[in-house]
Amino acid sequence: MTAVQSTTSASDLYASINAANAKGSTTAATTSTTQEAQDRFLKLLVTQLKNQDPLNPMDNAQMTSQLAQMSTVSGIEKLNTTLNSLVDSAGSSQSMQAAGMIGKSVLVSGAQLSLARGQAYGGVNLSGAADQVKLSIFNSAGQVIQTQNLGARDAGVFNFAWDGKTDAGTTAADGIYKFSVSATQGGNKLVTDPLQIGTVSALVRSGSGFLLDLGALGTVDFKNVQQIL
Repeated sequence: MTAVQSTTSASDLYASINAANAKGSTTAATTSTTQEAQDRFLKLLVTQLKNQDPLNPMDNAQMTSQLAQMSTVSGIEKLNTTLNSLVDSAGSSQSMQAAGMIGKSVLVSGAQLSLARGQAYGGVNLSGAADQVKLSIFNSAGQVIQTQNLGARDAGVFNFAWDGKTDAGTTAADGIYKFSVSATQGGNKLVTDPLQIGTVSALVRSGSGFLLDLGALGTVDFKNVQQIL
């Protein structure tokens, strides 16, 4: 009986496979898949068992170690396949959600007001409950043309409306305006996040996902939508 003086472990097998791939092998005959690697490993293991020295058989711990290495590699491959499937599924889900938003109004971070036919809407996200909230609206020159006292508000998101009237009693022309919001609680200033409302007219694919085209308000990332109205 021939005794095998040296054994080849799973790590040796994968080292030889990687070395072959590193040499630039591109043909189907030399390309090793996970299944092919498993078949080679099993053939190698059977050969080792057939040719081992009966007086010095393979140690159980060594065999268990080799099986564990193969199991680990196979498990990683399956995990990668599952993760890729989840990523593709998430991308498809986001695509469907984004497509369903065309024609709808959304609330996103921004400080622009789109005045049309004497109506404009915006929103604010308050970091805490406020006993005083003040709204200021600016024209293209940066001048304050209207101020509103929005009163006391709870923490979170709320919306407001502007009828286009200025503090001087005139009616502002339709167009894009800027606004800011200040809030206080017991004399202490609160953090406010201005939110602008726009209507989704189209979708634009980008490297990070989908952008929503809000017309005159520009484009925003789908993930930055605070609220669908």
